[in-house]
Amino acid sequence: MRIINQTRQTILAGTATVADTAFSRLKGLLGRESIGADEALIITQCRSIHMFFMKFAIDVIFVDRKHKVIGLVENIRPFQMSPYFWRTSYVIELPPEKIRKTGTRTGDVLVLDSSS
Repeated sequence: MRIINQTRQTILAGTATVADTAFSRLKGLLGRESIGADEALIITQCRSIHMFFMKFAIDVIFVDRKHKVIGLVENIRPFQMSPYFWRTSYVIELPPEKIRKTGTRTGDVLVLDSSS
């Protein structure tokens, strides 16, 4: 699945996977050494993330039910926690610097494109 920032006309990820079960949401990116430059993990039913026992930093985008960006956390490092975003429907975990490189801002609208 691709993730597109429709507002900015940029691609956030060419290959995104979805964590939508209790186990996959809990596991997230744990156990991995890194995340690829074009990868993302979408975690459903999530309003905050933690980086306990992670081995690398990530960027995180918090998205509401209308696919609107309501929160951004750049370069969150291992053993840190994100703020809690009440209206979040899902989060997108990305490689560090992806938010800056794509110009993503709060209020942007995202598209999850599974046709590719």
